[in-house]
Amino acid sequence: MRSADMLTRLCLALALAVCAGTVAAAAPDNPKGSLVIVGGGLRVNNAEVWEKIVALAGGKGARIAVLPTAAENPAKEGQLTVDALNRYGARAFVVPVAPRLAGTDVRKAADDPALADAVRKAGGAFFTGGDQARITASLRHADGGNTAVLDALWALYRRGGVIAGTSAGAAIMSSTMFYDPPLEVMPVLKNGVVDGKDVAPGLGFIGTDVFVDQHLLARGRFGRMLPAMVSQGYTLGLGIDENTAVVVGPARDVTVIGYRGALVLDLRDATTDKAQPHFNLSNARISYLDSGDRFDLVTRTFTPGPGKEPVDRKYVEHRAPIFYTDILGNTAVADLLEKLADSDLQRAVGVAFEGPDSAAPERGFEFTFTRVPDSATYVTNREDAYSVYRIRMDVRPVRVHQPFYTAE
Repeated sequence: MRSADMLTRLCLALALAVCAGTVAAAAPDNPKGSLVIVGGGLRVNNAEVWEKIVALAGGKGARIAVLPTAAENPAKEGQLTVDALNRYGARAFVVPVAPRLAGTDVRKAADDPALADAVRKAGGAFFTGGDQARITASLRHADGGNTAVLDALWALYRRGGVIAGTSAGAAIMSSTMFYDPPLEVMPVLKNGVVDGKDVAPGLGFIGTDVFVDQHLLARGRFGRMLPAMVSQGYTLGLGIDENTAVVVGPARDVTVIGYRGALVLDLRDATTDKAQPHFNLSNARISYLDSGDRFDLVTRTFTPGPGKEPVDRKYVEHRAPIFYTDILGNTAVADLLEKLADSDLQRAVGVAFEGPDSAAPERGFEFTFTRVPDSATYVTNREDAYSVYRIRMDVRPVRVHQPFYTAE
């Protein structure tokens, strides 16, 4: 990233941070609308997700405002999204508020009364993927106040419309979002998060008490959620995988739909040892919600999806100790939790390290997952699909001897 671009982003982040409390306070306490938060990589043939968005916007013929604000190529991304929504019965339209959109002034467009009126009258809105910093920078003024289009989005949501978003469009759903973090997870675990750089204020549609992240299982991002949540004081995190969505209703009930699932991170009873110089966590709870499962954000209770039955402990497999050498790998944590659920073991372990050319390659983390009395596991026998709730998770920093290996 060029130094000038970085300076601009940092200035915007600082301005947003100053006004974060004001913006959060202005959000409605009980909006009548719904959210559809997609973890990225939403395929056009994922009918369950697209149809849900259209249905919540009013059904066939619903007007849905598409905001390609985050996109590198907003003209192309906006049209592709309009085409996808229209394929499932909507009458979608592009809202030309995007800093990368040629021939437009994003500041003027974000305060255009006609665009704001079109958004306000729509049944729903959809944020595409890209860079979430472009969304917050475009829809808020430099002093942190809302633009006309952002006010219109809140009005739509307040009266009962749907706000949907994928990837970057999912990140902005919480009041704090990842802003410009490292591409990989391990540097965040090792070094923590910096306000205004790694994290900054989002738009807060889901409220101030839930931290949202995306591309979760495919990229092992639960590992970066943990230090961010501790740093920002969140005790509840919701991470959604690719081609998957969570639907958040007005009663703050969550339903998982789509290809895979989502993780819930509960740090309500978790502790950290502040005497330790590196990130650590004890007594957290991690849950894997399969497609069809539900979760109540208020009561923090889980409901397994249709056809799920409790795992019968008499018929679980006898496994060798479960040990993953890359717990941050693609779907690794979900795979580990499922194996733990279908075993006679109480505990599973995974570790995470960077390669020998990284900074401090000897430093890593050990993740311990333990079944405890309040854990619960369910399975659909026909599909062998698991739901795993409230597994205790402990994280501690560890070191390995250098070099990692020697020739025999």
